[in-house]
Amino acid sequence: MTTPTTGATPYESYVYAYPHKTAYRPLPERPELRGLWAEQPKNALSLYLHVPFCEVRCGFCNLFTRIGAPEGLTTAYLDALERQATAVRGALGDEEPVRFAAAAFGGGTPTFLTASELERLCDIAEKAAGADLRAVPLSVEASPATATADRLAVLADRGTTRLSLGVQSFVPDEARSAVRPQKRAEVEAALSRIRDAALPVLNIDLIYGIDGQTEESWRYSLDAALAWRPEELYLYPLYVRPLTGLGRRPADASSAGWDEQRLRLYRAGRDHLLAAGYEQVSMRMFRRTGAPQEGADDYACQTDGMIGLGCGARSYTAELHYSFDYAVDMRQIRTIVDDYVSRPEEDFARAEHGRWIDAEEARRRHLLQSLLQAHGMPVSEYRERFGSGPWEDFPAELAAFAERGWLVDDAELLRLTPEGLAHSDAVGPALFSADVRATMAAYERK
Repeated sequence: MTTPTTGATPYESYVYAYPHKTAYRPLPERPELRGLWAEQPKNALSLYLHVPFCEVRCGFCNLFTRIGAPEGLTTAYLDALERQATAVRGALGDEEPVRFAAAAFGGGTPTFLTASELERLCDIAEKAAGADLRAVPLSVEASPATATADRLAVLADRGTTRLSLGVQSFVPDEARSAVRPQKRAEVEAALSRIRDAALPVLNIDLIYGIDGQTEESWRYSLDAALAWRPEELYLYPLYVRPLTGLGRRPADASSAGWDEQRLRLYRAGRDHLLAAGYEQVSMRMFRRTGAPQEGADDYACQTDGMIGLGCGARSYTAELHYSFDYAVDMRQIRTIVDDYVSRPEEDFARAEHGRWIDAEEARRRHLLQSLLQAHGMPVSEYRERFGSGPWEDFPAELAAFAERGWLVDDAELLRLTPEGLAHSDAVGPALFSADVRATMAAYERK
């Protein structure tokens, strides 16, 4: 197998899925979903509904989302989402039971929708897609401005077990620097409403590496979050990506200096949370000891299938990962959303953009997504699935990690050391295949 080199920076790329959508391409054959899913296990699927709207776009954001929605667009979008859900559920067939084991609403900001629109979103997931939301973990993303009491009441009533709130910083100057305009009082009010809604798990997202951020201001944000005793905390390093608000600004600091700042803040944040009674699940995710687990951990779905509904969602079978077209530029996103809402139901019965997954890529994906979790991967699990061992399949990559002190010396469990976890955003990309890297590099950003 080919051996990509380990990046010089600890912050090469956040790997939340492999291969990334920039490695997807139009599928000329437009395969029918019924055929793609015919032989796939369907007893433990994940369901993801994508809502591509936000009230404001943060400066660091490169997600598939647009600012606001002209009158009638959210209704048209939900209409299209229902058509897609109906087509996909039909393609899954009735030859064997179809069961969803987990569900999530993401975006964008799902709570951009009104309370009545959120009711309809839940109805689509249940009546059209076939998920029992009250019987499975349901995770929903929200922003402080849209976490209103009426929306939270709907989510609580429909079975939401986890709400993730994007705060990023409790320091107003830092929030402005990240192009995330918000007042701390508004954030605190939203957190109070979430706690009043009695959802089982509250997650708070924070970002480190913001211009002007210090260890003192970082600890201030951490303590402000800890005051709410969230069941989970995600600590994200700031990235400046092409076509984002921050990406259009001129660079004013050396990458080496910024890497050093982010690593220093990461370690300070990690140690602070561990001392406060949290356990580390991945580089980014921390869970309060004893808190319920009501959503998928980072880098899940190594083996189970994923049904993604919405114009920014992706779906996974064992052989094909597929989605709709992808963009970051606002004009391109609007074009894709407009195309999505105009489609008839039969259009949703085929895959359009994606990437076929061969045996080598399946091994890479499983290793990558398992290794980036703090508990690691039993070697026997990998061998049972693939008939070979990870050291046999990826000797050069794993040897490079071990040489850097990133792997625990354990023949039975492949696991990152604390320093390896700190370098997860270098470990992940180092496991990309040469073909995926080349395809991503050739992607024309839009």
